[in-house]
Amino acid sequence: MIRRAAVLCLILAWPTSLRSVDPPTSEVVSRAEKLYQEKRWEEVVQLATSQPETPAELDYLSGRALARLERWDEARIALERGQVKHPQDKRFPLELAGVAFKQQRYSEAKAALHRALRLDPRDIYGNDFLATIYLLEDNLEAALTYWNRIEKPYIEQVKHEPEPEVDSAILDRAFAFPPAGVLALENLRTTRARLNELGVFRQYRFDLEPVENGGFDVTFRSAPRRSWGDGKLSTLLSLGRGLPFQTVYPEFYNLGGSAMNLRSLLRWDAQKRRAFADFSAPLGGEPQWRYGVHIDLRDEKWDLAGAFAGSAAPVGELKMQFAEAGAGIRSRVNGRWGWSSAILVSRRRFQHQGFNEQWASEFLTDGYALKHRAQLDYELLRQPERRLTTRSGLRWDLGKMFGQSHSRFSKFESSIETRWLPQARGDDYETILGVRAGTTWGRVPFDELFQLGLERDSDLWMRGHVGTRDGRKGNAPLGRNYLLVSGSLNKIVYAGPGFSIGAGPFVDSGKITDPSPFLGAKKWLWDTGAQVRLNVFGGLGILFVYGKDLRSGRNVFYATLGR
Repeated sequence: MIRRAAVLCLILAWPTSLRSVDPPTSEVVSRAEKLYQEKRWEEVVQLATSQPETPAELDYLSGRALARLERWDEARIALERGQVKHPQDKRFPLELAGVAFKQQRYSEAKAALHRALRLDPRDIYGNDFLATIYLLEDNLEAALTYWNRIEKPYIEQVKHEPEPEVDSAILDRAFAFPPAGVLALENLRTTRARLNELGVFRQYRFDLEPVENGGFDVTFRSAPRRSWGDGKLSTLLSLGRGLPFQTVYPEFYNLGGSAMNLRSLLRWDAQKRRAFADFSAPLGGEPQWRYGVHIDLRDEKWDLAGAFAGSAAPVGELKMQFAEAGAGIRSRVNGRWGWSSAILVSRRRFQHQGFNEQWASEFLTDGYALKHRAQLDYELLRQPERRLTTRSGLRWDLGKMFGQSHSRFSKFESSIETRWLPQARGDDYETILGVRAGTTWGRVPFDELFQLGLERDSDLWMRGHVGTRDGRKGNAPLGRNYLLVSGSLNKIVYAGPGFSIGAGPFVDSGKITDPSPFLGAKKWLWDTGAQVRLNVFGGLGILFVYGKDLRSGRNVFYATLGR
């Protein structure tokens, strides 16, 4: 019994004997704080390593001391150890962000700062630090997201390099943020939307440059969109980009320095002649309002063998002459949404043989049509930190035919597109996913039908289906209702002075239907393949497409040029 009692006393006395040897925790921390204030970094580290168990505060001090000694990995370990002990202390992720930043590991620094700001969203140092990193990555919108929380950045003045050729009054109205104030994110987005609406800049950017009093100057750097290119070679490429397709694109931008633009197309292909011109200008000198007028003349021969379904399809020869004139107005309300409205008058005339009269009387009706078009686009999602955007669009046409028939018709289309840039900067691995759908009501004219396929006068691309055969339209599925889902990825293969090359896979899936037994597609369409993009000399783009129709096994090679 005496021996057991002695052992028990030793066990109970053990912690007391330890405390009598080691100094109290508060004393160790106080000593470490004093050493740190005296900038005796090495002694702070030695004190921390001499302790059998370090409190979180000592981990924090030793981590900061190690950072002062530029022993970054050891500093990170000490700070992470303290963060585990006190996960609600924002100082640890803030210091970890500083360590990662010094090692140029910006992704880790941003992740640590996001953790700190979840603990305290109004922290001045954390918001300023995170905004600075995003600015270094050329992500101005993400920088403003966090700077605006702390009423920054204050803009002293706005400079232009070079001086834009557009009228200064119009340009001043396009800028939604004045100097001598805080640059708000929404104002920057509105400014960009108005500048895009002007259509006179090939590219532009805003650079923030710090000044002595803690504010910034904004420098607007822009490259104008030239009518014929920026040099001899660029001019030749711009003029000749449509020659392989028997087309020229006369374009004139910023006429008279007033942001008036004239775009036109002239195609002399015997199978699908076309003349098109569109003129637009700011309304009353206001960049957020724009009016436009256009004219479109077509003389086309169609081969509908590829569009009709079934062995009893009424295949024949078809020639269509079409003329349309329209006038409209559009408004860019802010950086998130805009709308447009237009009135269009058209006339169509058909010459055909080989079609039964019932089918021809339903679709191939000569006459005039009056149509109103309303359009809305809205930005559903924008996360600049993740470089993720989702935009949506709605378009509604309401029309009436005159002539042999007096029928009313309507078309409705909707779209949603998500664009993701996974890299911190640049366009590498750009990923796009889009969904589009359309439907009609009433007796729609033949030229109002939807077509899924590669065709230069249509943007409903199924990249494994060619919309023409022997130069004639009508080779792709036609119908009054459709759904189209498209996805693509673009990897930058080469980027150098003068041009860049991107390549990547795509997948398209679509369904097109029609009440008529001869139109539409009976099954879902599935296409896949790859495409190569060349961007050269002042914005000229060349797109090469290889597509495969997964149902029929047919291969498609296609090329198109644009700006």
